[in-house]
Amino acid sequence: MSKRGEFIAFISKIRATSQFITKQQRIGMLGQGVQKYGLNTNESEGILKNFGFLLDERINYFEVLKLSIKAMENQTETSIENIVDTAHEKLYADSIRAGSRPRPDGMTQEWWRTILNQARDTLKDTQKRQEHIDMLQNGGGFNFPQDMVLIPAGEFLMGGNDNDALDNEKPQHIVHIEAFYMDMYEITNAEYKKFIDANPDWQKNNIPSTYHNGDYLRLWKGNDYPKDKDYHPVVYVSWYAAMAYAQWTSKRLPTEAEWEKAARGGLNKKIYPWGNFRNPSKANYGNYVRESTPVGSYSPNDYGLYDVSGNVWEWCLDAYNPDFYDAAPRENPIAGESLTDITNNFMDIKTRRVLRGGARSSKHDHIRVAYRGHGDPTGTSDNVGFRCVKEFIP
Repeated sequence: MSKRGEFIAFISKIRATSQFITKQQRIGMLGQGVQKYGLNTNESEGILKNFGFLLDERINYFEVLKLSIKAMENQTETSIENIVDTAHEKLYADSIRAGSRPRPDGMTQEWWRTILNQARDTLKDTQKRQEHIDMLQNGGGFNFPQDMVLIPAGEFLMGGNDNDALDNEKPQHIVHIEAFYMDMYEITNAEYKKFIDANPDWQKNNIPSTYHNGDYLRLWKGNDYPKDKDYHPVVYVSWYAAMAYAQWTSKRLPTEAEWEKAARGGLNKKIYPWGNFRNPSKANYGNYVRESTPVGSYSPNDYGLYDVSGNVWEWCLDAYNPDFYDAAPRENPIAGESLTDITNNFMDIKTRRVLRGGARSSKHDHIRVAYRGHGDPTGTSDNVGFRCVKEFIP
């Protein structure tokens, strides 16, 4: 079968589930057509059109107000109303100050303020807010795992050659990665608590010393995370604990190559997830904030992933090998043991593991998408967390 035929077969499976797709799903499918099946964008779009897909244009009111669904969970109605009002007032005032200047998306300021008001009214109403969440999570054809993003298969240029690039980031080399899902957000305290409540062996007072450095969940009191830190990324977790959590959720940690492909968001030869220039409004780094921020506080990259640079370092699956790029495989590379050996025998592993993304205290050169950090698998600190990935099976 030709590559075009393979892409058509792939799309037909998705079309069988629903006629409707979301904008994010459309981006993922087009990415598959271009990066995995070698079609150009026009060909891919033509195939989607021939299948009669309809784009679900319903507006995400959380994105309109620069809020996240996760930040609303377990909040009182009064707190939610205050959060929504505060966000609305700021954006509305910004629009007023903009006068008649058109927005970058072509929308008039007057129409934008109408959208802002609709978002405020929807998210402040308990029933309307839940209906909106249900629509966002369940309303678009192909069944993506909740709070995960499809990273399309394809090639990308891995490594760095900018002025800050280190020897372990060289040489830059072409890597092909199969499609996979990645968590939209870093794992939060609230999510991690569910894990330790269900798995007492990984609770702070029960975990064997073999699997941490003595500071595991240091900021927690027993099995409770710090007050008002529900949606901050969990920190003081070792690589072993991150692996255990991932397996409990039927996921795994990303390989280093998967992480870098996802962090780049489809941008080639760029230094940061957003481009080539430093910008503290794009990520929590450089000690501008001096503490972690709730996940989703900054704009996502072009794949829809939040906080891939800054906030906390993120554990990867691979062993750290500073010379790995000298002879790395082109297809789905992973340093050290095989993926199967790592996931099946992770509690026996002793070698250092890769850390990626930088943290709130990191300098600009450490939040570059090519920067390679590393740590002992027992290591825990206040600036290390993780997110997970899941296999994509069309």
